[in-house]
Amino acid sequence: MFFASDNAGPVPQQVLDQMVSANSGYLPSYGADPQMEQVTRLVREKFEAPDAAVYLVSTGTAANALALSTLSQPWETVFCSPVSHIHEDECNAPEFYMGGGKLTLVGDSDKITPEALIKSIEGEENRGVHGPQRGPVSITQITEKGHSYSVEEVQAISKVAKTYGLALHMDGARFTNAIVARNASPAEMTWRAGVDALSFGGTKNGLMGVEGVIFFDPKHAWEFELRRKRGAHLFSKHRYLSAQMLAYLTDELWLDLARRANENFARLKAGLETIPDVQLRGNPDGNMTFFDMPRALHKRAEAAGAVYYWDDVEGPMDQMIMGRLVCDWSITYDMIDQFIACLRSD
Repeated sequence: MFFASDNAGPVPQQVLDQMVSANSGYLPSYGADPQMEQVTRLVREKFEAPDAAVYLVSTGTAANALALSTLSQPWETVFCSPVSHIHEDECNAPEFYMGGGKLTLVGDSDKITPEALIKSIEGEENRGVHGPQRGPVSITQITEKGHSYSVEEVQAISKVAKTYGLALHMDGARFTNAIVARNASPAEMTWRAGVDALSFGGTKNGLMGVEGVIFFDPKHAWEFELRRKRGAHLFSKHRYLSAQMLAYLTDELWLDLARRANENFARLKAGLETIPDVQLRGNPDGNMTFFDMPRALHKRAEAAGAVYYWDDVEGPMDQMIMGRLVCDWSITYDMIDQFIACLRSD
């Protein structure tokens, strides 16, 4: 019963097979491998963006930090949610790669609203040379609280950003879960809605360790290549990154893995909603949720072998304590049913 994170599960056999295939013979280095040519072609086809610049790095932090540094200047600030990954979980990597840029937090929720964004943007660039200048807007899809933006919501945020001449970046660590949940095409959720750059997640959706960076305007290509090399994120044996992404995009594996993760979560969510002592936070629509239940139930689940994040172990048994549950593609219905049965038992 493993619900701790979708970056802890196994790798699909198709990905391992493609890596074994890439391990044969000698191929050009640094992204000149033939697998990367296929990846670029597939990304452009699936996103309906024939001119998109497509790159690979090994981590989501690298994808976000390098993308944002390409879209901004050192004296600018990035507008993001207070619970965004770039703010809470990347050890100031965006600021580091931006060369001293900063982050401005928007609102008090995981999803940015146009109204809150306008307020934050208007609050910057008011001190002339003395203050930070306005920089890109970054949104997370799916958010760190398990909620997804609709296409219309992305469009509304983009409209605000473009009004002020700002670029829009999407941290898409769980991007595929979002388009499956929203029944949207990759193009509809990105460039058609006004997104300029996408951190295209792979690791949280079954890959061993690779993330894409997609610029829908190729004018950013050369600068990103220089920043990736300077930042030590250009792999010499790049074919092993390419092989993972190639398997991911072949025969719609990426969509299949996300559907399975989302379906697993839907079953888990339905079960949780039948337990009176469990309270879901918000209305999660991807593969992750935060929830509250009595400490006694957390301890019971833990004793039965359930693995997920929760804290505040000591205290009254009836106190409501928050936890987080995440489903990946590999979790079975049996695991989910066992977890729900454990919470129901007297």
